[in-house]
Amino acid sequence: MRQLVIKPKIYKFNSCTEFIKAFPITEKDLVLTNEYIYQPYFGHLNLPCHIVYQEKYGLGEPSDEMIDRIFNDIKDIKFNRIIAIGGGSVIDIAKLFVIKDAANTLELFEKTIPMIKDKELIIIPTTCGTGSEATNISIAELKSKGTKMGLAIDELYADYAIMIPEMVKTLPYKFFVTSSIDALIHAIESLVSPKSNCYTELFSIKAIEIILKGYLEIIEKGEEYRTEIIEDFLIASNYAGIAFANTGVGAVHALSYPVGGTYHVPHGEVNYQFFVEVFKTYNRLNPNGKIKDVNKMLAGLIGTTVENVYDELEKILNNLLPKKSLKEYGMKEEEIEEFTVSVLEKQQRLLANNYTELSRDEIKGIFARLY
Repeated sequence: MRQLVIKPKIYKFNSCTEFIKAFPITEKDLVLTNEYIYQPYFGHLNLPCHIVYQEKYGLGEPSDEMIDRIFNDIKDIKFNRIIAIGGGSVIDIAKLFVIKDAANTLELFEKTIPMIKDKELIIIPTTCGTGSEATNISIAELKSKGTKMGLAIDELYADYAIMIPEMVKTLPYKFFVTSSIDALIHAIESLVSPKSNCYTELFSIKAIEIILKGYLEIIEKGEEYRTEIIEDFLIASNYAGIAFANTGVGAVHALSYPVGGTYHVPHGEVNYQFFVEVFKTYNRLNPNGKIKDVNKMLAGLIGTTVENVYDELEKILNNLLPKKSLKEYGMKEEEIEEFTVSVLEKQQRLLANNYTELSRDEIKGIFARLY
């Protein structure tokens, strides 16, 4: 059984100009980014590449409608390398552009065209959460299906993952918290996945250690302190990405996708809603499995007892950013059944990675408790 793949070559630079010197940009490059990210760091360099700003095709996270409009606008551009500079949305979209003759999002996610990679991919993450620079996964809202879905194929791996910490320092506090909680979830879901192994555990555990240590320091020293340790979070996000690229994630993501897709809640934020409740459920259903060791580790890191570990973890996360109820996003109580069915029918790929099986009633109960 395959144990570990780290596909992209990983580079770290102190500045954007260092990156440009190492990876010269030409007219054969297509850059997908956001204008507010690109202009302060690269605008003055007058690079000869083609530039596409994601926000000009719609706000929020990727949808098939947004991606198809970009496909249409770039169909006549001749490029052999795509450079993604941005957060999870930009990265997820850019990955799709490496596939030969791709022109329609639904065709890609339903795999009705050959999955042949014919372009090089460079990813520069500007958040400390998705870890997408290290994964072979693209997530999009498929409006025609009423949910988010993931496409996971090795052709979507980047050729190069570029860490530039200075680009993450300006990340607003709320997005820093929700994106880094997303990285924490990636690491812990990977750790309890049935596919977890001694190699992926190295990356999972180290990511968890870095993130929780950083959270406690930020709570003690104030939210601006995050800029002093931002490189740690960027690396932790990458570690978590390497881990879950090899193991997959589970019920936290499976439950969050239909809610995020319906109410357009950012990915990290909606995952945050389900994180602790899912792990409390795991712990109740199978307390003597691998989660027993995970609980001891978490308790040691945050300085509490095993019995109180998830309550104390939730206190720490709420100290950083208060968690909302699902109804605050617009969810109605009568939709609990509908979301439960959506998870069971459309997220089996993720549910297969659960620490322990969740029944229909357990899934429905999680939605109800968070409502």
